[in-house]
Formats: sequence, C-alpha cells, structure tokens
Amino acid sequence: MQCDATSTRGASAADVQRRRLLAKAASFSPHSPSNKKEAEEMTMFVRGMGMMSIAVAVLLVQPAMAQKQYGPGVSDTEIKIGQTIAYSGPASAYGVLGKTEAAYFKWLNDEKGGINGRKINFISRDDGYSPPKAVENVRALVEGDEVAVIFGVLGTPLNMAIRPYLNKQKVPQLFPAAGSSALNDPGHYPWTMGWQPNLRDEAKFYAKHLLSHNAHPKVAVLYQNDDFGKDLLNGLKEGLGPDADKMIVSAQSFQPTDPTIDSQIVLMHSSGADALFLFSYAKQAAQAISKMADLQWKPETYLHLGAASIGATFKPAGLDKSVGIMTAGFIKDATDPKWANDPDIVAWKAWMKTNMPSTDPNDVLTTAGYAVAQTLEQVLRQCGDNLTRENIMKQAASLKNFRLGLLLPGSLINTSATDYRVVTFMQLQRFNGKSWDDVK
Repeated sequence: MQCDATSTRGASAADVQRRRLLAKAASFSPHSPSNKKEAEEMTMFVRGMGMMSIAVAVLLVQPAMAQKQYGPGVSDTEIKIGQTIAYSGPASAYGVLGKTEAAYFKWLNDEKGGINGRKINFISRDDGYSPPKAVENVRALVEGDEVAVIFGVLGTPLNMAIRPYLNKQKVPQLFPAAGSSALNDPGHYPWTMGWQPNLRDEAKFYAKHLLSHNAHPKVAVLYQNDDFGKDLLNGLKEGLGPDADKMIVSAQSFQPTDPTIDSQIVLMHSSGADALFLFSYAKQAAQAISKMADLQWKPETYLHLGAASIGATFKPAGLDKSVGIMTAGFIKDATDPKWANDPDIVAWKAWMKTNMPSTDPNDVLTTAGYAVAQTLEQVLRQCGDNLTRENIMKQAASLKNFRLGLLLPGSLINTSATDYRVVTFMQLQRFNGKSWDDVK
C-alpha cells in the first residue's frame, strides 16, 4: 500500500485542508495575480504551523525545566543530614550543640513540614571528641546512611581528620563547630566551609586590643596541643608582631584528655605575665579560671569565643571568679538584660521553652546551635528542587546579605566561591558576673 500526500481517504476535514495547502505550496507562485486568495490562505497556514511548533517546543521543554535533581540522601520526602559530635568525653559539654540542632530540625519537620516539603532526617553520632572515631562515624554516615551533607562537626582536629575523605568523596562538610582558618580554603578544599569567626582572626583581634593600651605586655598562653590551639597561637603571634616571641613569656600546652591543667597555670603565674590567653574549650577554661582564683592571680584575660559560655564555663568555675574575662562576641547572649525585649531573643526563648525545656537557656551553645541550624536551613531552601551535593555546596557559597537574628547587630553573612567565611563580625566583650558588656 502506498500513501500519497494528497490522499484524503479516512482523513478529517482539517487534515484534508492542510494536505491541500501543502500540495499547493510546491507549485505556488506568489507573483501570479490569480493566486492572491491562495496567498492569503498560505500565509495564515504558515503562521498557524509556526505557532503550533512553538507550543510543541514549550511542552517538550517544560518537563526538563521542572525535573527534580537529587543526589545521595535526598528524595521527594526526605533530606538526610549527618553529624558526628562529642556527647561524651572531654568536650561533652559541647554536645548541647548537637542536641539543639536535632531539636531545631524536629521542630522544622513538625511545624513547618520540613524544607520545601522534605523532612530532615538528622543522624547525629557520638565520637567522644576522638578524631579516629569521627572518621569512622563519617564513613558510616556517607557510605552506609548515604547522607547528603556532613554538618556541624565539633573541633578543629576532628574536622581536619575528616576533611580529606569528604573532599575526595565530594560530600559537603558544612558549618563545623570550629574556627580553623584551614576550614575556609576553597581553592584546595572546595567541599569544606566553616561557620564561626576564623581562629587566626580572633587571636589577632585580641592582640590588637591588648597592644592598644599595653605596648610591652608580658603574655602567657594556655593552648590545646593540636591544630585548634596552634592556629590560635599562630594568630596571636601574628597579631603581636615581630616582637611576639619576646612578649610571650610562657606558652603552656595541654592534651584534650588531660585530667587537669593546674600545673600549667602555676607555671604561667610564676612567669610574671600580666596578660593571659586561654585557647581552650569549656572544661579546661573552667579549670583555669578556678585555679587562677586559688592563686589570686588576675591578669588581663582573653578567652576563646568557643569557651565563652556562662553555662558550660563560668558557672562550673564560679561566676564571681569569672568577672573581667574578655572574649570576641559574635552572637547575642540571651541572659543579657539589654536583649530582654529583642524580638529574636524573645522568639528564641519561646522556642527553647517549648522544644528544650530541660536545657539551661544561659548556655550560649544553645543559641549557637540554633543559629547554625538556621544557616543550613537557608542553604537547603535556596537549593529548591536541585538537591545534588554540587548544588548544595554552590548555594552555601551564594549567601547574600543573609541576616541571622541571633547574631550581633551589624552582622551580615556573605559567601562566594572564593570566600567561604560565614560569620565575620566580632565585638569585644567583658563578663561582669551576670552577662556581657561591650568593650569600647
């Protein structure tokens, strides 16, 4: 059987007309006066065919444009987020970060339906502040649970231990609870992005303040003997300038697992130092403050911002013993009367009362955990339906004038593909026995 273009058998009236016009098109001459009517018919036919072609093209493109793109750990209903953190061991006080983040994601699921219609499946495991355990946990989260992101890991040494693996596997390592400058190196480690102010910048910030009123200080430094402590120590030396080695009269290190740091405090006290830098976490900071009080030693004291917690550090050491200690504030202290009527603090207190009623609201770690969870929420919202690991990282590096209500006024988050620093704004603060006063 042969089919001719002009055959009308079994065709609709529209098909007949279309075929007639197509047949005429082959022999049609627009220059013939007798073909004026046919010319008009042909013009309308061509226009109609053009519009139909456009409509078909749009229909073909729409599914591709609306197609969802998922990577590991993501589906229409779920986003898996993995974490390893210290719920036990020497840094267990910081476990409240993970607990706060877990409570936030649960609230987000229950009250907001998750993020863009997907529930957050937050898998957080205890590493006891052990780098080998952290590596083990992360491998299990990536290869076993197939999480989309590793989030909020505590401590510089642990984050440095997991960084090579996560970058090799191209898994986002987002917003660790650590401030090492090495965690903001997009040129070499594009899958790792920090959150809190950079450790080196923090230490230089303190040095600048000290030198502004004491040109020839005698400095003592207590630092954790790992990447975290050494990063702060190197930043301090940079800030003190070429005479740093002369100014530092005593530098004492400790291991995170040491039961006490009393001997180091005694040595620094005997050095005659008039300025002290405590580059430690909460447990050792509380021990140092308590021992300093026993020795009746009151040097000008700067405390790493990660240990500047009323609940985790000052209460165990004694609030009265902690008066005068300074730190680089970057987040609102919910216990400070000046924030009593602040809308974001009021909302946070209500959230805490409902979602974490047994947790001490004076602990700054709860506000930090809440704020960093909000940052991840923003990144995932920006991803829309493109939740590949590549796009998650792209959106983390595309935050523009993002404002977290719990950060200090003036703090805006801006990231880019070449600048992974998230929180950069700092304000020097001094503890008055109840809350923090700004140091002008």
